[in-house]
Amino acid sequence: MLDPTQLYSLRAASVLVVGDVMLDRYLAGDSERISPEAPVPVVHVSNTEDRAGGAANVARNIAHLDGRVGLLGLIGDDRNGASLMEILKAEHIRSELILEPKQQTTAKIRVISRKQQVVRLDMESPCSEAASARLADRFETLLDDYNTILFSDYNKESLRYVKRMIQAARKAGKTVLVDPKQADFSVYRGADVITPNLTEFHVAGGVSGNETEMLASARAILARAGIKAMLLTRSEAGMSLITSDEHHYFPAEVREVSDVTGAGDTVIGTLAVMLGANVALPDAAELANLAAGIVVGKLGAGTVSPQELGGRLCQTWTGRNATYRPTSSQSLQHIEYARFRGERIVFTNGCFDMLHAGHVRYLTQARALGDRLVVGLNVDASVRRLKGDSRPINNLEDRMEVLRALACVDWVLPFGEDPAEEDTPAALIRQVCPQVLVKGGDYTLATIVGADFVQARGGEVHVLPLVEGRSTTNIISRMGG
Repeated sequence: MLDPTQLYSLRAASVLVVGDVMLDRYLAGDSERISPEAPVPVVHVSNTEDRAGGAANVARNIAHLDGRVGLLGLIGDDRNGASLMEILKAEHIRSELILEPKQQTTAKIRVISRKQQVVRLDMESPCSEAASARLADRFETLLDDYNTILFSDYNKESLRYVKRMIQAARKAGKTVLVDPKQADFSVYRGADVITPNLTEFHVAGGVSGNETEMLASARAILARAGIKAMLLTRSEAGMSLITSDEHHYFPAEVREVSDVTGAGDTVIGTLAVMLGANVALPDAAELANLAAGIVVGKLGAGTVSPQELGGRLCQTWTGRNATYRPTSSQSLQHIEYARFRGERIVFTNGCFDMLHAGHVRYLTQARALGDRLVVGLNVDASVRRLKGDSRPINNLEDRMEVLRALACVDWVLPFGEDPAEEDTPAALIRQVCPQVLVKGGDYTLATIVGADFVQARGGEVHVLPLVEGRSTTNIISRMGG
């Protein structure tokens, strides 16, 4: 399982994106009639938006994941090139772009109506061999500034010298990723990871009839091309990370698809940031798969934030198995992700031996003070020390199961294994680091364990009244216990 603290340090990644840069222009408006000139809708354009496209969109994805990123590519001396430069500045992407006066900046114009793409218009001109050589020369002067190199090939010929550039990057000890478009993957020899989709895989000679054939052909391609790993994107079938001796499968995250534009850019951009931040390759690939599931739910070439990624990862852990019960360490990771997303964590604790209406009302009120509720639960030995040898009535697992079933409770964490802690949740509170600490009854700030810790970190402490006449002791007494 990924260490959540790694999502705090994505700025450790410094990625140079090299490749075919483009401008994406969106013309959006309503359409209420069909043109009398041809059987096409008439779109009344009410909004125009320019975005980074191609390799520039890859760089934008990296920037939105908090990675430090530079973009090397070729643009023309035209309005579209100037617009792209303005976008890079606003997105905090370091521009390493080379101005080629004789070249037109590649632009893709999409007409959108009622959240659907109506038509796409492409504007581009061939890239000269001399311009490609200038890009390769410039590349070698930038290597020392980045720890990860990402080649984004859209087959627009700016990467004619990609083999030379990969060799230079490998010699400099950089991690190299490639989003390929060439039929012969050997032009990317020396890359650490290549990220073809199924179409590109088939063009390169891959076979995907079944899993066995797919793995065998992928490994043959990797061996023939001299590439270490392949992250194969398989549309609704998910993704496969393949090396010479390992295979990791990631099922597609089923979400409502609004637009697949730029999903491949998100995949390789996420992968580059994670590898640049020293996340292990299988974990980085899983996060790239989750990022793709998020971005296809957005209109246009969207991006993903670390907060969105952390949230989706937590959903994935719990959603793939309805009976999923995280360990205490896993729950603490979930809590860390929730805090990372800006959610307000509330903590309370107790024995909760026989759950009754008073407990439910109290826990509901506690949850209302924040976004997530963590319940610290005394272990059986701790309950016996506090309540006597006849308690608890229900063992720890049963008590945890009942509490987890409450909609207001997000996590249940046991404590009190060590008698030296005097059966208090002090150590657990330090692990959870809640923004809100809640106790019920007639406690004061001076008598609430953990109050000083929470307040010292800028948090709040609340005492909630208990429901009159509702207690486990009273219930047991009425039962003749």
